[in-house]
Amino acid sequence: MNEPLIRISKRDGISKPKAWGIRGLALLFSLILSAVVIFAIVKLNPLKVYVSMALGAFGTGKRIWITLRDTMILTCIAVGLAPAFKMRFWNIGAEGQMLVGGIATAFFMIKFAGKMPAFLLFLCMIVTALLFGGIWGLIPGFFKAKWNANETLFTLMMNYIAIQLTSFCVSKWENPIGSNTVGIINPSTKIGWIGDFLNSDNPVHYNNDFLWTILIVVLLAALMYCYLRYTKHGYEISVVGDSENTARYAGIRVNRVYIRTMALSGALCGFAGFLAVSAVSHTISTSTANGRGFTAIIVAWLAKMNPFVMILISVLLTFLDKGAIQIASDFGLNEYASEIISGIVLFFILGSEFFINYKVKLRGHKEG
Repeated sequence: MNEPLIRISKRDGISKPKAWGIRGLALLFSLILSAVVIFAIVKLNPLKVYVSMALGAFGTGKRIWITLRDTMILTCIAVGLAPAFKMRFWNIGAEGQMLVGGIATAFFMIKFAGKMPAFLLFLCMIVTALLFGGIWGLIPGFFKAKWNANETLFTLMMNYIAIQLTSFCVSKWENPIGSNTVGIINPSTKIGWIGDFLNSDNPVHYNNDFLWTILIVVLLAALMYCYLRYTKHGYEISVVGDSENTARYAGIRVNRVYIRTMALSGALCGFAGFLAVSAVSHTISTSTANGRGFTAIIVAWLAKMNPFVMILISVLLTFLDKGAIQIASDFGLNEYASEIISGIVLFFILGSEFFINYKVKLRGHKEG
């Protein structure tokens, strides 16, 4: 029998330096291919394009803050998805969970501004954002535990319910009337703006908001790392993710783990909605999530549910997004043409995971 030209086999394991080396080579090859595509399509110097991308993300002080801010919001959502994904519960509903958390935050900012102390206002905003997001995650978790409902479809459909609920709230809170938009909430008093509450003496308000967003999400990532790695709940999540039957044999109440973990996952995504409204846009709309709930799926998967690695992946994806916008502006490129670079880089990074998990052998290759 003839030996096949290519054989693919599952790796038993791979060292972390080698795995990161493969990812680094994938990034290098993606930049080389992107350079070829850039020159072939628009006849531009690829180095100038890459410099433009870097300036778009890190060119000025404010751009650096905005890049870091968007990185942290994406990381926060990915951190929220981590426990569910580690349990092999495919939570595709981060968009909806983020939106309902944003609705709860905006409600208190609009209805209770100046009617209660700032500390109590923020406490209500945070608690209700966590609560609403947690309920939005608990519902599919309960149906999965009780009737083995398909979590992918369930969480995806709940996104659309959250979008319609957001549209309804926007129509009730629109300012000015008839504009079909909420507008900036409390622009003069800044009540409910997290940076103004935590550091009101600093006049650079975007620094206040963004700095506290960074600090809060880094702390959240550290807590999630410890939760998944060192707690009993984290151990149970890992066992359920490896095998439900093994978990049941070990005496773990799988249904309870499903419900508890999805409530936590939804609550953290709802907290991302609080940050998006209180520290980023200071408004609520159907575009508050802006697709980040789906992008965070890629972040969580590439990071292997490691919250600290999620920060690095989020930096890369945010850099590509900001860079694509900048080169479209600098060189008059069509938006879709500029996003080709992002697509190529992302494709290579995702593809590198195949070579990390599998070995490819050519005919005649002998193992040592």
